[in-house]
Amino acid sequence: MSGKKIAIIGGGNLGSAIAEGLLKSGFSQASDITITKRNIATLSALRDQGVQVESDNAKAISQAEVVVVALKPYNVKEVLSELRASFDVEKQILISVVTGVLLDDLEKITLPGLPIFRAMPNTAIAIQESMTCICHRNGSAEQVAFVQKMFDQLGVTVSIDEKLMDAATVLGACGIAYAFRFIRANIQGGIEIGFDVRTANLIAAQTVKGAAELLIREKRHPEEEIDKVTTPKGCTIAGLNEMEHQGFSSSLIKGIMASYDKIIKG
Repeated sequence: MSGKKIAIIGGGNLGSAIAEGLLKSGFSQASDITITKRNIATLSALRDQGVQVESDNAKAISQAEVVVVALKPYNVKEVLSELRASFDVEKQILISVVTGVLLDDLEKITLPGLPIFRAMPNTAIAIQESMTCICHRNGSAEQVAFVQKMFDQLGVTVSIDEKLMDAATVLGACGIAYAFRFIRANIQGGIEIGFDVRTANLIAAQTVKGAAELLIREKRHPEEEIDKVTTPKGCTIAGLNEMEHQGFSSSLIKGIMASYDKIIKG
């Protein structure tokens, strides 16, 4: 357990998921977490678990050692500018999970020298299965280790250069939606060939989970595992080839590039 006071500015889907993950992992006690939102009524589930719920951002960060910014990108400058005088370079670190807001931007809005981290998790953080990419500025070795440990409790982390954070957003944060869409299509296909929706859902989701674990645990390339289940004249290769004829891989790659272009060009 970290024992550090953590303030989460922005209690939307991602901010709430971070709070849930910190609680479920045992990394933080509920009393050590404060989360803010204009409409605090929507945070009742966290409040019932003992999390401090606030509508006043300045009050929330006044006792915090770690400030997690989980706002919408268009709100960051306005909200953090109002909190500038509340930050303490000597005692606090700031972690932004906001898409497209650079370390340069964050330092200008807050204070020079403030230890600043950008972390890009996905919503699986609520069940401690996030893929989180991290970069930083001004952080000590101890602070870097703390942030990595914090997000390691919530899934898997990797440190990357900031120039890759937009790409990390697409592959990891947007990527979970792509995975869900793939699973949904599998479910629809499963229903068409005879399964009820609940059984199809279970089979499709567990199959994807198992496939991912094979790659992670065995450090294999997907094609190695595909080769194991594609027999000559078999049903697997017939299905794969039809998907490719219909543009499966191409459409996925184009979708990734479309998401990336949206971040880069706005």
